[in-house]
Amino acid sequence: MSPKALDANSASDEELVRRVQAGKTDAYNILVVRYQHKVISIAQKFVSDYADASDIAQEAFIKAFRALPNFRGESSFYTWLYRIVTNAAKSFLESSQKQRSQVDVDDEVFASSKLPESLTDVQTPDRIMESEELKQVILKAVSELPAELREAFTLREVEEMSYEEIAAKAGVPIGTVRSRIFRARQSIESRMEQFRKG
Repeated sequence: MSPKALDANSASDEELVRRVQAGKTDAYNILVVRYQHKVISIAQKFVSDYADASDIAQEAFIKAFRALPNFRGESSFYTWLYRIVTNAAKSFLESSQKQRSQVDVDDEVFASSKLPESLTDVQTPDRIMESEELKQVILKAVSELPAELREAFTLREVEEMSYEEIAAKAGVPIGTVRSRIFRARQSIESRMEQFRKG
């Protein structure tokens, strides 16, 4: 079955993942086409050279394909893929002994797909300027969260800890952790909406 036959425009990520897991590997080509530019953009947060970023992207897609049978949909496909890309980029830097430049923990918070994916889809100079401004709004919003909300949000989005692990670390019930993360996201999204409305 060809990628075209899978109706690439209407098929959701979840549907494509299910098809790949069912043995219809051509569906993975659609996911690659759908996310290749975003994956390269993520890689370029770690390396400035486009060829290196392309190599990282290719490695990430290969790793993702191999791991896809174990993907359970506990997060969105993009969230899962983002983590694979960042890990591939870090491995690349470690193996090549290159210095990571202009990237810190806050960038990882910004790039999390819990926030709108359009933020990582930079295509034009205007979009670059808008994204950079919005990025600063998001980072400021995170920094100004109450300590308990900021900690829960950061542990979840940056450290990729489970709700159970965060609850144990903070010494609070899981329900409290979920509430804190929800409130943190609400606060950040509110600041983003204010920015968009000018």
